[in-house]
Amino acid sequence: MRLTKESYAAAGVNIDVAAKAKELIGRHARSTLRPEVLSGVGFFGGLFEFKGFKQPVLVSSVDGVGTKLKIALALAQHNTIGIDIVNHCVNDILTCGAEPLFFLDYIAMGRLVPEQVEAIAQGLASACRQVGCALIGGETAEMPGLYAGEDYDLVGFIIGVVEKKKIIMGKTIVVGDTIIGLPSSGLHTNGYSLVRKIFGETKQALDKYYPELGRTLGDELLEPHRCYYHQLKPLLPLIKGMAHITGGGLIDNVPRVLPQGMAAKFDSQAWIVPPIFQLIQQRGSVAQNEMYRVFNMGIGMVVICSPDNVAQLTKALPQAKIIGKVAKQAGKARVVIN
Repeated sequence: MRLTKESYAAAGVNIDVAAKAKELIGRHARSTLRPEVLSGVGFFGGLFEFKGFKQPVLVSSVDGVGTKLKIALALAQHNTIGIDIVNHCVNDILTCGAEPLFFLDYIAMGRLVPEQVEAIAQGLASACRQVGCALIGGETAEMPGLYAGEDYDLVGFIIGVVEKKKIIMGKTIVVGDTIIGLPSSGLHTNGYSLVRKIFGETKQALDKYYPELGRTLGDELLEPHRCYYHQLKPLLPLIKGMAHITGGGLIDNVPRVLPQGMAAKFDSQAWIVPPIFQLIQQRGSVAQNEMYRVFNMGIGMVVICSPDNVAQLTKALPQAKIIGKVAKQAGKARVVIN
């Protein structure tokens, strides 16, 4: 009897391809390293030395891109997905007033394609460089059987730091404070499962041009998640609280920063809802309340401040809109959208 010679490659995992992919990632990651990074890319652990802080408080966050990846796969465009996850994570820790220090990624694939991995890494590195965040390490896994074909998942982990006395958590928010909204660049990284159900995810559907969007549906849906770090960093002393509007929309995210007994009252006429959201609602016959729970509706970050600081903030943030105010909670609702 002749015995079959088995190998890891025959089982669907190619170590040589994985090594090439990691080499490509490392090339881009090295362009993001800060002086505090001691270990370099490729060691078993990322080493980062703290400098310049008196009472440093670490701020961490982890998130994934979600099913926006299905759009990238359908269009074979992977160079912006890395930007999405970095900007998402940076915005999350910014709500505490934190400076991003370093970032790690996790890429899991059914079949490693080095060129695809490099495109993702380019986006990761580009977004990290924009905010001075070191892409210090990560994991690239080939898992046939768990992921089909070229399907993949992308997860990001970020560590930031803030001086203890400068932490922003919304504790000083009072009734009468002003709510300011900063515009999103589209869906960001939320609501794609509903969008895919409404429009489909074929290349034909995504390549369709919509006059109201001024571009194809695919181009609109792949628009990267906006980062608010550079806009808001110099203004943090004027801000009482921030809410990154991700999954759950305004309805679920804003209460996370409000003290108990307070509610947010929004004037939906105070900003223009971008055409993509109107298109989704019309094509899918989606209820208004559902739209505000699933999507950001054109507001990517909410900033809450004293009325005394509104003029200074809106002058520094020309695209921002005054979209509501903090009120005393009446009943169970903590968000009211008029």
